[in-house]
Amino acid sequence: MDILQKIVAHKREEIKPFKERSPVSRFEKEGFFWQVRTRSLAASLMQEGSTGIIAEFKRKSPSKGWFKPRELEVEKVVTAYNKSAAGMSVLTDTEFFGGDLDDLIQANVVSDIPILRKDFIVDPWQIAESRAFGADVILLIAACLSPAEVKEYAAYAASIGLETILEIHNEEELGHICAEVTMVGINNRNLKTFSVDLQTSLDLVSYIPAEKPAIAESGISDPETIVSLRKAGFRGFLIGETFMKTDDPAIAFSDFIYRLQAISGGE
Repeated sequence: MDILQKIVAHKREEIKPFKERSPVSRFEKEGFFWQVRTRSLAASLMQEGSTGIIAEFKRKSPSKGWFKPRELEVEKVVTAYNKSAAGMSVLTDTEFFGGDLDDLIQANVVSDIPILRKDFIVDPWQIAESRAFGADVILLIAACLSPAEVKEYAAYAASIGLETILEIHNEEELGHICAEVTMVGINNRNLKTFSVDLQTSLDLVSYIPAEKPAIAESGISDPETIVSLRKAGFRGFLIGETFMKTDDPAIAFSDFIYRLQAISGGE
């Protein structure tokens, strides 16, 4: 069993008791579930002058271990992201990535920009949970879902006000793209081996429908890479480890933005 299969199998078991205690109908009865307006990541990426950066709050990874302990408060990092990022991603998986829904809640309290809940969605219940806990966008991973499930889950997300990023990793997964998804992310990290190759993004971007903003994910560690990816057609750039593995993610993010603006003429 590869790491992705292991994560998905664990996730299916993990959510079972939560589904029994808090069914979707319970989430939908909460007033804020419908009354709180979500923010559009797609619009933020397409906005004139947008950095396109989706800055990630991630505490650990299965391949590299802990970046930041549980004691690290979300507020300082998120406040820095607010200044120049087009959106932010909060990794909420506990077993393999060290996050949880408390990180999402804390981010939402201080965030002015759209928030992607990044997790392994294997059931519509998780989509309702995401809405209830303050996400604006969810991630649907093609490697975890059938094309029919992507279509169903993205349609349900849209019906409750959430945008979706469909994450693909290879040419075979292009068939998961459907009208219902909002954006398409190309992950340069192989989720089975965790190796990273930026060429994956460059090889696949031309296949992404023009009306769905393309997002490059993983392996982006310098501003020059963003400039190159932008020329190739990308509007979004998901970056996590580059900031989170440093002593101070907030400072690392600010420095990255400064260098990006310097080489792009302040745009």
